[in-house]
Amino acid sequence: MSEPPTPDQDVTRPLSRPVPPADGLRRVASAVLSDLRAVDGALYAAVAATPTPTLDRALRRLSHAADHSKISFAIAGALALAGSRPRRAALAGVGAIAMASASANLLGKRLVRRSRPDREAARVTVDRHVPMPTSASFPSGHTASAVAFATAVGTVLPAASVPLGALAGAVGYSRIHTGVHYPGDVAAGAVLGIASAATALAVASARLPASYARGARRG
Repeated sequence: MSEPPTPDQDVTRPLSRPVPPADGLRRVASAVLSDLRAVDGALYAAVAATPTPTLDRALRRLSHAADHSKISFAIAGALALAGSRPRRAALAGVGAIAMASASANLLGKRLVRRSRPDREAARVTVDRHVPMPTSASFPSGHTASAVAFATAVGTVLPAASVPLGALAGAVGYSRIHTGVHYPGDVAAGAVLGIASAATALAVASARLPASYARGARRG
């Protein structure tokens, strides 16, 4: 036989209220995002605090040269003069750049609207500085375009995949080194670049299946 409730117990109210599953998931997601932002900021600060006078000028120049995908377009122009298969690789690369640029600037930056890093607070040395863009920080458009170009060209022309991949990685890191992006922005840009290249290649193969099939057999 159960004991009667004591005067300080409210029998009309449950002792604990269950948390709805959706609220629990939101709390977990919010906590994970908070931790990821903390790691992102710590990595950015670590790069800013590491003296690299030999690299500073080279990476600043590389970051500037990657503005508007100038490096990639120059490589595409050279490939276009080197034969039919390099020309197809160049076209695929340019298409991937267009896809990545549109996705990063028209969708990603407008949806996330992440503020740029505070380069002065992080004490990024002036020797690294490039102009701070006015657009949102997430994702890195430079990285997205460089990775998209490297992935698309490397798929059509495998011999170019390693050097172009290394160049794309250097471009991405240069954006962190110069203080204009967090590492997370660059990582997201790389993922977006790979996805953009895959989309551009799929569109190209759907429109020109015979040409791409001949290219694959010759390779």
